[in-house]
Amino acid sequence: MTGVVVRQFAQECHQSYPMVDPGGVSLLIPVRGLDEDAATNWRSFCQQNHPQYEVIFGVMEPDDLAVPTLQELLNSYDHVRLIYCLQIHGINYQISNLMHLLDVARYETIVFADSDIRVTPDYLTSVTTPLQLPEIGLVTCGYMDHHPRFLGAALASLNRCVEFLPAFLLGRALDGGLRFALGPTIATRKEVVRAWGGLEQVVNRIGSDFHMGRLARRAGFRVELSGYILDNCCGRESVPQVLQRELRWARTIRLNRGAQYYGLGATFGLIYGGVLLLTTGLAVWSVLLVLVLYSLRVAQAGIAIHTFRCPGLYPWLWALPLRDVLSFGVWLAGAWGQRVYWRGRWLVIQPGGTLQAS
Repeated sequence: MTGVVVRQFAQECHQSYPMVDPGGVSLLIPVRGLDEDAATNWRSFCQQNHPQYEVIFGVMEPDDLAVPTLQELLNSYDHVRLIYCLQIHGINYQISNLMHLLDVARYETIVFADSDIRVTPDYLTSVTTPLQLPEIGLVTCGYMDHHPRFLGAALASLNRCVEFLPAFLLGRALDGGLRFALGPTIATRKEVVRAWGGLEQVVNRIGSDFHMGRLARRAGFRVELSGYILDNCCGRESVPQVLQRELRWARTIRLNRGAQYYGLGATFGLIYGGVLLLTTGLAVWSVLLVLVLYSLRVAQAGIAIHTFRCPGLYPWLWALPLRDVLSFGVWLAGAWGQRVYWRGRWLVIQPGGTLQAS
């Protein structure tokens, strides 16, 4: 089933949309701190081939480490602005930041983008073109580190390419269309945000991307997955840091999706194969079965890497068994508990995704 939805995605990447006047686009990027390669990432936002756009960065503190680098961008590009988002609107600081940026955005079409991605010059055109159809209210993108250099980054990228994005596509097929979105890029229109009740609806929630997609769908709009795959730079992120973030995601998914979370337990074939080997004393038939399972797993991973155009992951396929063991551990740990660590703060996730300070 996973292979079917991945191949379907590959076919959708060639879908065309009617060409009309694209209009202006406001690209809104909340920033906190200075990630590795931040200057290169942010400069890529400023070098789009779109005919009319602005880039608005927002920081919550005047002395944020990112400010000097952002000031250099302001000096280099006339279409870049920096906003100081001092008033805190809610527990989710990223959304609070975006609320300020949305207030000053000049154009009807808006793109919410994470600060740790790197894009190509066709990015804005690619993610906003589907919005020319009035029934499409929100466009989102898959993401992964295309060329990981260290083990932590490779494990994170394998998770997104080989596990998360195929599961996302499978969820879309089972739901009869997308009912949620992915956070690194959300392209929409101001009218759509107003229709779902504004960013105030998600400023006290974790998994705000999930909720924005759900709200847009409830407001009567389609949620579309772009064929554009974002390059999410993980840099020198350590394995513990990767697992800490994935545990936050796991608990967020469980508290947002409910019982569906536990169905993910059926996807860890290699883990159960290892248990089978131990319980059968390495019986020949069990060894052969596990070899078949492993071959299928590698083939599925290869299809995903090829489809999502991430050849930098091929050298890391040796880490696939380790990735599966870690994913199983994260899934188990995510099956209970509500406390998560997010950008220097411990928070408690309530059922439905509402946040409280820990």
